[in-house]
Amino acid sequence: MSRISSSLSRRTFIFGSLAASATLAGCSTVPGAQGAPGEQAQLQTPLPVTPSTKPLVEPEVTPEVASAPAVSPEIAARYAQLQDGDFTIPAIPYQKIDPKYYRQQVTDPTGEPAGTVVVDTASRFLYLVQPGGKAIRYGVGIGREGFAWKGEGTIHWRQHWPRWKPPSDMIARQPGLAKFSVANGGMAPGLKNPLGARALYIFQNGKDTLYRLHGTPDWKSIGKATSSGCVRLINQDAIDLYERVPYHARIVVYQTPLPGTAA
Repeated sequence: MSRISSSLSRRTFIFGSLAASATLAGCSTVPGAQGAPGEQAQLQTPLPVTPSTKPLVEPEVTPEVASAPAVSPEIAARYAQLQDGDFTIPAIPYQKIDPKYYRQQVTDPTGEPAGTVVVDTASRFLYLVQPGGKAIRYGVGIGREGFAWKGEGTIHWRQHWPRWKPPSDMIARQPGLAKFSVANGGMAPGLKNPLGARALYIFQNGKDTLYRLHGTPDWKSIGKATSSGCVRLINQDAIDLYERVPYHARIVVYQTPLPGTAA
């Protein structure tokens, strides 16, 4: 009887040891099996994800990061350094600008005929309406004069690398600008000229409204309200608009957001 008990005890010990080994083996292999799908998901995601130092923990991704569009090489080329006549326009650090202000094609929210320019000063957008229910949208900065007029007009005059002639009220506020007055011929064209690479002049009923669409060397002002100027675009965008907009194009300026465009 003692032999049978001893034999049973030895068998119980052996099977118990095997079961414990199987249990330990299961704990060590499950994390590897679970980790693989997580690693595959990271490879498939369009945005770069810093590898976790703890492979068993999935990296936390906020909805904003997960849904942010990847910047394409085309956008980099859009705002690259540009040789324009005698001037070399520097590349724009577009990564520092809110992507919604990049030049892009969107569904037209204006309802205006193709060829119309629409300025939504409140949302800091300018639209050039295209056929087929589309529009090219540009991010803009709005200066003090940009909030001073609204309504409909015509892009009556356009200039390539314009001279800047500050109005008399601006000179009264900043007397140092008197050297650039109309009487003195204005500031020569160039990279530091506040009107940038292109300017479009708005007339209404045959008269100059003093409202302008123009380039700017100050890319940081895009999407913001500024102390001076009218409607300013990144120089690369001002050139693009200048080349696309029809002669004597109709323009509509709103001082309240277009429906569905408020930020």
